[in-house]
Amino acid sequence: MATNIITVEDLDNFKSTFFEHFESEMRKFLVDIEKYKILEKEGKRWLKSDQVQRMLNISPSTLQNFRINGLIPYFKIGGVLFYSFEDIVKVMEASKSTNI
Repeated sequence: MATNIITVEDLDNFKSTFFEHFESEMRKFLVDIEKYKILEKEGKRWLKSDQVQRMLNISPSTLQNFRINGLIPYFKIGGVLFYSFEDIVKVMEASKSTNI
């Protein structure tokens, strides 16, 4: 079995790359929050699944898991799922301090 040695330089490179990626993702997240605050001001109250997925940057299966586990309330009309904008914002606010 081969042994890999990690150097301080390797760790520094990892740290730089990690924080650059983290900062980029946080910027995207904050832009999305501002974008959806505009929607809220415009009175948009109900979102469809694809809008929630884009808003939270999650896959359809993750959204389904959120529904199954009761993390996001929803209702269904004629096969279309709807989510309260306010509930989604609450989930986004809660994810600031904890990871979902």
